[in-house]
Amino acid sequence: MYKFSSITEAHQALGLPKPLHPLISVVDATATPVGAGPSSGAQLLSFYKLAYKTGGTGSIKYGPGYYDFTEGSLLCAAPNQLMGGGNENTCDQGGYVLLLHPDFLVGYPLAQKIKQYTFFSYDASEALHLSDSEKDTVAALFRSIEQELRARIDGFSQDVLLAQLELLLSYTQRFYQRQFITRRTVSRGLLAQVEAVLNDYFGKQQGLRQGLPTVQYLAAQVHLTPSYLSDMLRSLTGLSAQQHIHQRLIEQAKERLSITELSVSEIAYELGFEHSQSFSKLFKARTSLSPLAFRRSFATGAPRRSR
Repeated sequence: MYKFSSITEAHQALGLPKPLHPLISVVDATATPVGAGPSSGAQLLSFYKLAYKTGGTGSIKYGPGYYDFTEGSLLCAAPNQLMGGGNENTCDQGGYVLLLHPDFLVGYPLAQKIKQYTFFSYDASEALHLSDSEKDTVAALFRSIEQELRARIDGFSQDVLLAQLELLLSYTQRFYQRQFITRRTVSRGLLAQVEAVLNDYFGKQQGLRQGLPTVQYLAAQVHLTPSYLSDMLRSLTGLSAQQHIHQRLIEQAKERLSITELSVSEIAYELGFEHSQSFSKLFKARTSLSPLAFRRSFATGAPRRSR
């Protein structure tokens, strides 16, 4: 594994020309294959990487898995994301690679905003697959940034580059939303898996042993990253993964409060809460009633059963 702390170091190790700017670079992978240098194995970068891949054969090691980049797609990685080390054939691979050091953003709003783009933490299987028109848009943005880097540096250069970068990130987010929509058949199947996982968790009272179900646990069960799962669910239902978990917790709590004699503390512990106060706080925030007030609302209903 090769760890690169600077873009200049990465260019040199990968057999690329010296970058035009020490904190940001765009490489035309059609003209200059990336990864053909002596350090073409696994790479741990200290900066952001956006790779628009077209053509070529083989696969790239991206996160914990491998990704086939034969079709046009966009892969995004945040600093310290492990990449490279796959069976790459770069000879006929096209596209662009953009490297962006966080220091380039210091003092600008994009320094904080870029951390909100969850696609930087997606896995290989969750890469953005572009339509033909989207490929044209993405390629044009990469070329525009490259042209600005080659232009004469003046007082407007950084502002222009930051505007172009933000536009590229906004389009990436927009195209991911399109991908969620066009793959809703697959997403609905995934939603059913999520519901089955939660049903199993609560049905087997795993909360007694493992505590509250987490987004990380849920994502692992359906083989997705937490960020992608949450974004996919939000596009499909309007609720994030954490909100889905809370919704099911409240449903389970309502059932136990209405048909059992279990105390509030017992119900909280059974669901996975360490403290009943936390359970009561969440329940009231979601229903506008305390657990006991909700239970009293069923006082005239059917007899409760004990367990």
